[in-house]
Amino acid sequence: MLALSRKKGEALIINNNIEITVLEIKGDQVKLGISAPKEVPIYRKEVYLQIQDANKEATEGVEALRNLFG
Repeated sequence: MLALSRKKGEALIINNNIEITVLEIKGDQVKLGISAPKEVPIYRKEVYLQIQDANKEATEGVEALRNLFG
């Protein structure tokens, strides 16, 4: 993991086409702005993990049906 320090208004660039900017800092909360191409999905980690779990459950259901009708 790369750890960087940034101040309000400062940014970093990932892969030449994703820019993350620190918009606001209030206490222990940081507001970030992300500019990326539309084809790049951006999720909060907790949402991403929920999507992964749902996809895994759906795949397991399909495998169960294949085994049943196999």
